[in-house]
Amino acid sequence: MGSFLHTLLFFIVALAILIAFHEFGHFWVARRLGVKVVRFSIGFGKPLWKYQKDPASTEYLVAAIPLGGYVKMVDEREGEVAPEDLPYAFNRQSLTARSAIVLAGPLFNLFLAVFIFWGILVNGETGFRPLLGKIEPGTIAAQAGFETGDEILEVDGDATPTWNHAISEVFSKAVDLEDIDVKVRSESGSVATKILRIPEPVAMDPASLQDALGFRPWEPELPPRIDSIKENSPAAAAGLEAGDLVVKADGVEVSNWTQWVEIIRGNPGKRIQTVVERNGMELTLELIPAVVQAEDGEIGQIGATVRIPEELIDHLKVEYRLGVLPALGASIVKVTEFSLLTFKMMGKMLLGKASIENLSGPISIAKYASESATMGLSYFLKFIAIVSISLGVLNLLPIPVLDGGHLLFFLIEAIKGRPLSEHAQLIGQQVGILLLICLMGLAFFLDIERLFR
Repeated sequence: MGSFLHTLLFFIVALAILIAFHEFGHFWVARRLGVKVVRFSIGFGKPLWKYQKDPASTEYLVAAIPLGGYVKMVDEREGEVAPEDLPYAFNRQSLTARSAIVLAGPLFNLFLAVFIFWGILVNGETGFRPLLGKIEPGTIAAQAGFETGDEILEVDGDATPTWNHAISEVFSKAVDLEDIDVKVRSESGSVATKILRIPEPVAMDPASLQDALGFRPWEPELPPRIDSIKENSPAAAAGLEAGDLVVKADGVEVSNWTQWVEIIRGNPGKRIQTVVERNGMELTLELIPAVVQAEDGEIGQIGATVRIPEELIDHLKVEYRLGVLPALGASIVKVTEFSLLTFKMMGKMLLGKASIENLSGPISIAKYASESATMGLSYFLKFIAIVSISLGVLNLLPIPVLDGGHLLFFLIEAIKGRPLSEHAQLIGQQVGILLLICLMGLAFFLDIERLFR
């Protein structure tokens, strides 16, 4: 229950931020261009909160269904307008003004992403050096000549100071279906450029790309020494303490933490006779891992973390930050790249060249929101930035009822010299609604399917 509430809370928080910025874009530009705004709403349905200074001013609303929002402007097409409000009606504005108001929503989503990335880069973030772990034979990385311990320095000329930077760059470049130049430094210190050639079917299917690529972060061999114990966990119940060194499990000597984790995961609900060294003495404890449902079946967990030597942390940790102006430039580039990548993926899915697994519905988005929030504020903000880009790009698609559909109607109006007939616009909106329902239905179906894999 707690996990569900955690997921729901951060899903609502993320949606509220995204919707508020999108609708504020429409609202702010409309007000600046002299259009009267009747209502500014975050959400649909029954109002939970509303405020209106006086009957002539804008009504601000928060509604019960947080899956969208709207800005209601004075418009003769939507009802009778008081004579004194006619000069401020949306439909009486110039084509340029109307286009600016409609375009503002998606642009504000992109501005939000730029602002978030800029803030993170200026404030600085901590990551881990992009060191490659074991390269499995037969993977794309193995075929390209990558070796265990290689540090990724650049991807197609772009610096990659952290593991997340490196993987993000490789994944975004893969969509272009071109050779990817990766500069690496080997454990011996020599620098070389290796070429990744990712086949189209793999590049277009993110579910298989990670495994086929073969990039895994380097994992040092750590001694099986416990750093901390979670309260009310199986480890606490067994009497394990911080600082304990695991020596044996059911008579088998434990040489490193990875081996210990495999033993725990492989014995859910089973009693394990565990020998630990504490203060120079060996103690025998009875440990029963909790049964946890994972993607690949039931696994065991005990609620203990590994102790990592400080010198190793210093070796792997990277502090990455930029100055105010360089960070702004880098943020604009990042948002532009993500936007183009989103357009490309949508186009390839439409042509059947990319897997529909790239679609995420509300369940997946809620899951990612919760997971990113658990990892920390920086990760949650990055999640919001990426979804904000997707929302901005999606709304620019030339589908009636979306902002891009309105812009398409305005383009036709500019070419013809007069607006499309109301009948033509109505048909277009009906087609657009049908397309959106189909798209949302498909995304929701994929979400449900993922839950039962």
